[in-house]
Amino acid sequence: MQLGTRWPIGGELPPNLPHVVQVAVHAVEEELDAVGEDTGAWRWTLTWLEGKPVIELDDGTVIRYNAGEDSATITQPSVVIDDEDDWI
Repeated sequence: MQLGTRWPIGGELPPNLPHVVQVAVHAVEEELDAVGEDTGAWRWTLTWLEGKPVIELDDGTVIRYNAGEDSATITQPSVVIDDEDDWI
């Protein structure tokens, strides 16, 4: 059994994460930094699901590891735009 953990954006990643997952975490953090998002209070949450890491950021971004392909998939939360003219 593996226990999950939490850490702040920009903090030290857990050492047992696959390399591609580490790269994905850094890519998300760099993108947020580039757009100037205020992430000072945001944290990552690591959960192990069937022996594979699933990482979620406080904004809803999720990184999943595919062991068969040794790849990581980043899923960002959708943004809902409330536009009164969307029916036109």
